[in-house]
Amino acid sequence: MATMTTNLNIRMDKDVKEQAEKIFSELGLNMTTAINIFLRTSIREHGIPFSLKLDTPNATTAAAIEEGRRIAHDPTAKGFHDMKSLS
Repeated sequence: MATMTTNLNIRMDKDVKEQAEKIFSELGLNMTTAINIFLRTSIREHGIPFSLKLDTPNATTAAAIEEGRRIAHDPTAKGFHDMKSLS
């Protein structure tokens, strides 16, 4: 049996739509799919069910991640094999 579909027309602020589309795109979704996920999950959970977002580290965390990556790929970086040799 074929699924019946219907159209949903909503009005929203242009900037909100563009920002949401950017986030959904980064998650591999389009606006229709994202709204369908939200609606289906809302029905299943009987309410607003979840937070779907990208984790964006602050500047300090981003710098620490970059430093860790640099050290991990630096063959001249000193390494330690146990806690005793660390001190």
